[in-house]
Amino acid sequence: MSIKTISILGSTGSIGCSTLDVIEQTNNNYSNNIGDLRFEIIALTANRAYKQLIEQAKKFKPKMVVLVEKEHCDEVVEALNPLGIKISFGPEALIEAAQMQSDMIMAAIVGAAGLGPTIEAAKRGANILLANKECLVCAGDVFLKTAKENNAKILPVDSEHNAIFQVLQNPKEVEKLILTASGGPFLNTHIDNLYDVTPEQAVAHPNWQMGKKISVDCASLMNKGLEL
Repeated sequence: MSIKTISILGSTGSIGCSTLDVIEQTNNNYSNNIGDLRFEIIALTANRAYKQLIEQAKKFKPKMVVLVEKEHCDEVVEALNPLGIKISFGPEALIEAAQMQSDMIMAAIVGAAGLGPTIEAAKRGANILLANKECLVCAGDVFLKTAKENNAKILPVDSEHNAIFQVLQNPKEVEKLILTASGGPFLNTHIDNLYDVTPEQAVAHPNWQMGKKISVDCASLMNKGLEL
């Protein structure tokens, strides 16, 4: 039986929630003597979704939780203090969470806010499950250099990047790579009609429930630029 420890930076977002779903299924298999792998959660972090963070912490019993926005810190403390979970607040607490020892870290914080803690994880040689494209777009040279110097491994978990990662295990067999794009809610919208679309339309993705930033990136195809 093998136990792996993991911290999830951005546990209340779509990637973070999916990660917890996988962990729950894996641990259930372990408990039922079906699987031979079990995950122990070290840290969960969220920006402002404090109610969801509380629910996750009660369910998965991490050693530490972080809420970046401090407005609802009292509610978090009241709910989780009896469980003996370490509770921290503010952007600096993300760094602390990333520095905590764990076998792997899911880097799922949206945007440039995820850069600092992910680099801290690289400094301690963690196995980084990278769902944050901006780490590479904003500071790819620094991030990759830090990972190499500290023997940190980076595994892309974003769907397109992970597919390409698998394909490039045999790079001599690859002639061309194609990134697909739909434009989300504007897939069948004529280009002349895009000038009048609203933010509400842009975030109404027909297939996925995502945060506003990612949804707009998808609708505008900016996400394809980040992937490239």
